[in-house]
Amino acid sequence: MNEGKDAMVPLDVPRGARKEYIDRYSALTAGRGRLMLFAGDQKIEHLHADFHGEGISPDDADPEHLFRIADRSKIGAFATQFGLIARYGEDYRNVPYVVKLNSKTNLVKTLQAEPLSGTLWSVDDVAALRAESDLNILGVGYTFYIGSEHEAIMLREAAQVVHQAHHYGLPAILWAYARGRAVPVEKDPPVIAGAAGVAACLGADFAKVNYPDGPDAPERLKEVVAAAGRTKVICSGGGRMEVEAFLRRLHQQIHVSGTSGSATGRNIHQKSLEEAVRFSNAVYAVTVEDASVRDAMSIYWGDLGA
Repeated sequence: MNEGKDAMVPLDVPRGARKEYIDRYSALTAGRGRLMLFAGDQKIEHLHADFHGEGISPDDADPEHLFRIADRSKIGAFATQFGLIARYGEDYRNVPYVVKLNSKTNLVKTLQAEPLSGTLWSVDDVAALRAESDLNILGVGYTFYIGSEHEAIMLREAAQVVHQAHHYGLPAILWAYARGRAVPVEKDPPVIAGAAGVAACLGADFAKVNYPDGPDAPERLKEVVAAAGRTKVICSGGGRMEVEAFLRRLHQQIHVSGTSGSATGRNIHQKSLEEAVRFSNAVYAVTVEDASVRDAMSIYWGDLGA
């Protein structure tokens, strides 16, 4: 691998694309090596349940709510499906995007059928969209499930997504999960470490993984980071949490466990626009700017400038 600013450039990035790769990686991480990903791919993954109901702002029912948040917040990138970016991107040109290339709904449960999330769009489609629209597309994302009977399909697709993204100078993020009847405990630390190790073997720049269960999770998460090697680990934000508890856990992930960022979705977009922006800025401050939990809470409450 070759060094470039904070990026270690993989050898499958062609010489002519290395500068673009370095520039995009640096933009994703603000030149500090950490990624704050605003995850907005749940319109397919979780359908309407994440966007309507008790405790969820009415704003969240409209997909444009996601883009408004991304436009007004400090983020490394907003990750969502190609189709939404094609629909809303013209009005939100300043947003940095990661294009999610596959998704599946949660209607079909594992007991009915093993999980399979096939490619919906190609990296070529993303490159064409970027060239034709000049949107600020910084990378691509793909989900795979080890433990599924269909893992061979997803692993092959994920490997090709990473390789093709690097061909275009685009960093690649793999959502790396263990799921299927062969996986009794999805959030067991060794299982998560296994998924992160697979992402590394596929050449991913970042692996987005589940946060482990258990009171010793910050220590056990170190196993995951070690297993990923030069592939950087970011943790899923998971279900709704109280704000300070979320920020405290995030601070531990980075400063105890050694992760390289965060991926937060529901905990941001289920809030009203104004609150979502303040919370997103607080998450960014902890993730990228080394803010303390106390200072991040001040940003959330509006006591400090974003």
